[in-house]
Amino acid sequence: MQIIGIICEYNPFHNGHLYHINEIKKKYPQSLLILCLNGYFLQRGEVSLLTKEAKTKIALENNVDIVIELPVLYGCQSADTFAQKSIELLNALKVEKIIFGSETNDLSYLKDIAQKQQNLTKEALQKELKKGISYPKSLTNALNLTKIGSNDLLGISYCKTILNNHYNLKLETIQRTNDYLDTTLDTPIISAQNIRFKLKNNLNISSYLPQNSLNSLVTISYPTLFNYLKYHILVSDHLNEILDVTEGMDYKLKKEINNCENYEQLLNCLQSKRYSQNRLTRLLIHLFLGIKKEDVSCPLSYIKILGFNTQGQKYLNENRQNFLLPTKVDKNSFLYHLELKASLLYDLITSQQTYLFEKKNCPIYMKTAPVFKESNQK
Repeated sequence: MQIIGIICEYNPFHNGHLYHINEIKKKYPQSLLILCLNGYFLQRGEVSLLTKEAKTKIALENNVDIVIELPVLYGCQSADTFAQKSIELLNALKVEKIIFGSETNDLSYLKDIAQKQQNLTKEALQKELKKGISYPKSLTNALNLTKIGSNDLLGISYCKTILNNHYNLKLETIQRTNDYLDTTLDTPIISAQNIRFKLKNNLNISSYLPQNSLNSLVTISYPTLFNYLKYHILVSDHLNEILDVTEGMDYKLKKEINNCENYEQLLNCLQSKRYSQNRLTRLLIHLFLGIKKEDVSCPLSYIKILGFNTQGQKYLNENRQNFLLPTKVDKNSFLYHLELKASLLYDLITSQQTYLFEKKNCPIYMKTAPVFKESNQK
């Protein structure tokens, strides 16, 4: 039996994610599939459209065998940190291979870029970033490459993590079926970004998501998020301690907040050559959660199991002693208490009850493996 890992955010879970799982199960029918799942606040600083509990249930209903948590501290950081911690967790569970979607579907190409990036000087990358363009575009320019898609960018980070840590892990790609930036596509499989765009514009998204995902979508109150941010910006004397708040941004936050009436206005007021929108959304989520620069040194100390089916439970019971991290949650750790705080704040802006799920700290168990389901991919 091959132990295969996937890394996902499911914002929201859509037909493309189902296609990803099904393709793995078709190629490796006897495999055990472990999902490292990002929870309430995501890698680009977005708020999740599905709760962690809902995402876990949906994954188990669609042939994932074990779901583990990527702690929020690492889940709302840069691609490199996101990849590093996700792979560290999967490696600790003795995963043999990680399979991810890729725009190029060329693993050799991605490994080559990862190797070149290792030799790229900080100055060369900073020169491009100072032009006010995104990190992917800056990296593309600095390395004289063609366009890098979002999945490929993560794939490069996966390659670097495995290379730097000498993990005995293999990587494999699945061809991504569309352009994640194209919001005009109307095929059964479109990107999560396209779905979020359509949802924001009150367009029907029912054909792009399985029914269980569609039924679980939450409503995010951005006015509440904005008001909370405004309060903390106005009363805090230590904004410079927040992760990603570099010199001068603390003053800019104080200066601009009273000129803005909503979250989008705040993003627009803060955006500059130095701060891309993705960087700003992460910064604001760090402010919302109170994540400080000193917090990033916090190490992984446990693996939180969010759910499993019968096969997953058997694997955990038989191999627990060989895992590189304990599977018992350390309730005295910073990671655990930040997760509780994140759930409380998520509930504040979504009117959910995720804090109860976190406090219960009981993995979701699916007694029998589900019937294999085909995606809507043609």
